[in-house]
Amino acid sequence: MVARPILTAEAMRAAEQAAIDGGTSVEQLMERAGAALAEAAYRFAGPVPALLLCGPGNNGGDGYSAARHLAARGVAVRIAALSEPKSAAAQWALGHWHREVEVLSDSTLSAPLVIDCLFGTGLKRGLKDTVSAQLSRLCEQAVVKIACDLPSGVESDSGAELSPVPMFDMTVTFGALKPAHRLYPAMHKCGRVVLADIGIDARSDWHEIAPPVVPPLDPGGHKYDRGLVHALAGKMPGAIALAATAAARAGAGYVRVSTSRHIDGLPSSIVQTDTAEVNDERIGCLLVGPGMGDIPQVLTLALTSRAPKVIDADAIPHLGEPERLKGQDAIVTPHEGEFRRLFGDIGGSKPERALEAARRSGAVVVYKGPDTLVASPDGQLAFAPPAPAWLATAGTGDVLSGIIAAMRARGMPGFDAACAGVWLQGRAAEIAGPEMIADDLVRSVPQALALLA
Repeated sequence: MVARPILTAEAMRAAEQAAIDGGTSVEQLMERAGAALAEAAYRFAGPVPALLLCGPGNNGGDGYSAARHLAARGVAVRIAALSEPKSAAAQWALGHWHREVEVLSDSTLSAPLVIDCLFGTGLKRGLKDTVSAQLSRLCEQAVVKIACDLPSGVESDSGAELSPVPMFDMTVTFGALKPAHRLYPAMHKCGRVVLADIGIDARSDWHEIAPPVVPPLDPGGHKYDRGLVHALAGKMPGAIALAATAAARAGAGYVRVSTSRHIDGLPSSIVQTDTAEVNDERIGCLLVGPGMGDIPQVLTLALTSRAPKVIDADAIPHLGEPERLKGQDAIVTPHEGEFRRLFGDIGGSKPERALEAARRSGAVVVYKGPDTLVASPDGQLAFAPPAPAWLATAGTGDVLSGIIAAMRARGMPGFDAACAGVWLQGRAAEIAGPEMIADDLVRSVPQALALLA
C-alpha cells in the first residue's frame, strides 16, 4: 500500500493552484468534492433526511454541490447557510441549487444526518460563540454527523481546537489528508476519515504510515542474516525482558541481553550474557533504555558501539543534550515529557517540533503519544494511523522499542524501521484487545506481522 500524503493548508492551496494552472477550474474541483461528499454520506448514512450547514467560503460551496447530488438521489435535503457565499466558486455552486436556503440560527431544526460544511482548512480563529453553539446543538440532535474536509473549529496544521468541536462519525476530505486528521485532539473528533480523489496531484515529504514492507527471509540464510538485537539491561529487568521478547517476536534472528544477573521471564531462545562485546560486528541493532534506571554508565557503553541503536525510556533523560546523538545512527523514542527534557521547549506545532528535534540530533525521532510522529533529519515526517487508546498502559513503549530494534536489525533503514514498528504496535494492540497488558501486546506481534503476508 502506498503511503498517503499529508498536506498543510499552504501545501494544499499550492496543489489546488497547480491543478487550476493545469486547466482544471475551481468549479470543477468543487463539483468533484461535492459529488464525493454526497457519495460518502449516502453510503454511510443511507437515504435519510439531511441538513447541510454551509459557510461563506469554498467549504460551503462543497456543501451546496453535495446537497444537489444528494437531492438527485432522492434524499430530503435542507441547507442552512451562515451567510451569503463570498467566493466566486461558492456563488456558482449556490446558483445551481434551485431550492430554499435557510439562515442558520437558533431556530434551525436538526435532521437525522447533519453535514458540517461551515469552515475547512483555512480556519485560523475559533467560531463565534453563537455559531459554535448552533453547530453543537444540531449535531447533538442528529443521528449521524459528517464533516466536510475538517470539523469546523479545527486548525488544519496543528490539530488544535480553536473552539468547541462536536464529535463526528465521519470526515470526508479531498486530495490529501491534512495534519489535523492525524493529530490530537482533532483526530479524535473526525471519526472515520475518508479521502476522496478530486484530481489533485498531492505530493509531500509528510505522509501517513502505511503497512510496511518487511525484508523477506533468505531461504539459505542463518540467524545473523535475520538480525542480531543486542539489548543492555539495567535496574528493572521486566522492561528489558518485554523489549527483548518483542524483538524476537518481531522476527529478529537472534536476541541477546547483556546482564550481570539472570532475568526471569525471558524465552529460552533469548541469550543472557555478561561477556558480549557491544562492538560485535554481527550486531544489527543495539537497544538501550528500557529498565535502565539511574545507571548512566549503561548509556555511555551503548554510545561507544558502532552499531545502529534504539534509545528509549530511561536512557533519554541521561543523554543530556541532543547533540550526543549525532553520528550514532540512532532512533530515539521519547514521549512528551522525555521529549521536553531532551530537546527543551521547541516552539511550533507537534510536526514542527518533531522535525526540529530530528534536525538538531541527527537521529530519527519517534515522538510518541496519541498522535505518534516519526521524523527524520532529512525532513521526512510520518503520521501514525489511529491506534487504540488502550496502548496507554505500562510497558507498551518497551514493546515498541523492541519491535523497532528488530526491524532495524533486519536491515531496514532507520526511518523505515521506526515507521514499521509504530504500525505493527498499533495493529498488535487492536488484536490484543482493550483489556490487554504489555505482555499480551508482545504475544500479538506475530499476528500483526501476519497481516503483511
